[in-house]
Amino acid sequence: MLQIVMDAALIALAFIVSFFIRFDGHIAKTFFEQILIFTPLVVAMQLCANWVFGVYRRLWRYTGLTEIMELGCTVGIVTTILTALRASSILTVRGNQISFGIISINLGLCFLLLSGPRILRRLQTEHRQRRHWRQPIRKRALLIGAGDAGQLVLRELVQRPDLGVDVVGLIDDDPQKLKKRIGNLTVFGTTSDIGRLAEDLSIDQVIIAMPSAPASEIRRIVDVCREAEVETRILPGLFELINGKVSVNQLREVSLEDLLGRDPVQLDNASIAGYLEGKTVLVTGAGGSIGSELCRQIMRYQPKTILLLGKGENSIFMIVEELKPRPEPVKLIPVIADIRDETRMANIFEKFRPQVVIHAAAHKHVPLMEANVPEAITNNVFGTKVVADLANQYRVETFVLVSSDKAVNPTSVMGATKRIAELVVQDVASRSKTKYVAVRFGNVLASRGSVIPLWRNQIAAGGPVTVTHPEATRYFMLIPEAVQLILQAGALGAGGEIFVLDMGKPVKIVDLANDLIKFSGLRPGQDIKIEFIGLRPGEKLYEELLTAEEGLTQTSYEKIFVGKPQPLAPSILTDSILQLKDDVQNDDERQIRTCLGSLVGGQLSLAERTV
Repeated sequence: MLQIVMDAALIALAFIVSFFIRFDGHIAKTFFEQILIFTPLVVAMQLCANWVFGVYRRLWRYTGLTEIMELGCTVGIVTTILTALRASSILTVRGNQISFGIISINLGLCFLLLSGPRILRRLQTEHRQRRHWRQPIRKRALLIGAGDAGQLVLRELVQRPDLGVDVVGLIDDDPQKLKKRIGNLTVFGTTSDIGRLAEDLSIDQVIIAMPSAPASEIRRIVDVCREAEVETRILPGLFELINGKVSVNQLREVSLEDLLGRDPVQLDNASIAGYLEGKTVLVTGAGGSIGSELCRQIMRYQPKTILLLGKGENSIFMIVEELKPRPEPVKLIPVIADIRDETRMANIFEKFRPQVVIHAAAHKHVPLMEANVPEAITNNVFGTKVVADLANQYRVETFVLVSSDKAVNPTSVMGATKRIAELVVQDVASRSKTKYVAVRFGNVLASRGSVIPLWRNQIAAGGPVTVTHPEATRYFMLIPEAVQLILQAGALGAGGEIFVLDMGKPVKIVDLANDLIKFSGLRPGQDIKIEFIGLRPGEKLYEELLTAEEGLTQTSYEKIFVGKPQPLAPSILTDSILQLKDDVQNDDERQIRTCLGSLVGGQLSLAERTV
C-alpha cells in the first residue's frame, strides 16, 4: 500500500510538472482545469498498468534491470493510450485539447520519478551491506508457529539485527489464527501454503518454532521447503531445551534427529528430584555420549556433588569445562579411573561416599568387541561387578545400570556381556538394601560410534554410502530422550527390575541413509550411491527389546515398561564368572564364547571374529 500511495503521488507530480515545463511556468486558467480533470485519470491508468505488470509484487530493495524494464513498459503503454485519446480529440476541456508536448514530457518525468526511489532503495541496501560486510546478508524469513515459542524467537530476532534475519510473516495450522495479526506480522497461511508464500514474499528461509511437533510433521514441512527451494532452520525439540530457555542461538538446520524424535516425555520431576537432589551422584563413563548427557540433566535436579568418572582424561575434561559455567550450585569432581581397578574404585567410594550410582561405562562397539573378546569381558562384566559390589558395600541408595537391547537373545559378544551385567546387578539386588535397576534401550542416534558420522564422511568423499542390508532395521532414540527416561526409571524401581524404554517404531537403515543424503542436498542413487555390504560380525537383521520369557508390564509412564526378571541361580552365575576370569587370563577366546553361550543363550558364534 505504501508503494501504491507513493507512486500515485509521483505520477500526479510528473503530470503537473509537465504542464509547468510545457508552458514555462505560466499556466492559463483553462490548463489548470485540464490538470484538475486529467490528473486523476492519468494516475488511475498508470497504477492499473503497474498492477497488471506485477510492479507491486516486487521489492524495492531488489530493484534491477527487470524491474526498470517493467516500469518502462507500463509508462509507455499509458503514454500510448493518452496519445490515442488525444488524437481522437477526447482529451478536451472547453474546446482546448491537451498538448502532445505535455504527454511526451510526462512520459520522461513519470518514468524517472517512478524509477528513482526504487533505484535509491537498492543503492541504500547495497551500501548497508557493504558497510556491515562482516554481518550476514539479511534473509527474509517465515516463522512457523504462532505460539509461545514462536513469540519468544520473534522477540529475540527483533532484538538481534546482527543475525541477518527479517521475519516478514507467520505460518500456523490453527485455523483460528489465519489472517490474524500478531504484533506487526500477519499469519499468512498454513504449512501447506509455504510454496506459494515463498514465491510471493521472496522468502529465503523458513524457521520452525514448534518444539513439541512430532517427527512426521517436521518431515512434511521439510519436504515442502525442499520443493520451494528455501532453507529451513528449527528450534530444538523439548528434549534439547533442558535449561528451559528458548533462544535464537539454538536455531539450527533441520537434522536427521528431528525426523526421528517423538512426542516429548512427560517427566515426574518431583520423583527424580527425590532421589537426586542434595545427593552425591557418581556417573561412570561420564565422558561418553550417554554419560555426559546424564551429567547435564542431573545438574537440573541440583545434587550436592557429581563425580564424573571416566578412563579418558580428555572427554572428562571437556564435559567438566562445559558444565562449570552452569548456574546450578553443584560441585563437580572429575575422577580419572578404570572401573576394573577394584582398589582404585574402592578408594573412590570410601572417599566420596556416593549415594546414587549411574553406571554408563561400557564398551559398546559390536564389531570391535567381536575382535577383542577379553576386553569386552573385563570391562562390561568384571567392571560392572566391581561397581555393583562396591555400591552394596558402601550402602548406595540407588544404582542404575545403563544396558542395551543387544542383551536380548545376544548374537554378539557385546550383547552377551551386557546381559551378564544385568544378571550381576540382579544377583546383587537380591541380597542388598540398595535399589538396583537396569534400563534397556536401543541405538542412540549421534552417539559416539554412530553410523551417522561415517556416512557424512562417505558423502563428503562422493560416496558410496555403505549399508549392511536392505532389510536391516533398528530402534533409534535421541540421546536427551534416552537419558530422561533413564533418570525416570531410576525413580520408579523397587529393586532388581529391568526397565525397557519405548523405542517407537523400528527404522530401516537404508531409509536413514537416504534421508541423510537428501539433507546433504544430493540425490540418493544418482549423486550418491548406496552400497550394501552385508551384516557385520555379531549384528542382527532385526533387534528386540525383550525375550519371550521376560514379558512386558506397563508402568505409570507410557514410555517405560518393566520386564519380568529372569535371574540366574547365584551359584551358576558365580561359577561362570570365575570360569570367564580363567579364560580371559588364558586369552582363550573360543572357550570364552562357549561360556557366554551356555550362560546367556542367544546365537553366539564359536568362531573367532575379525572386524
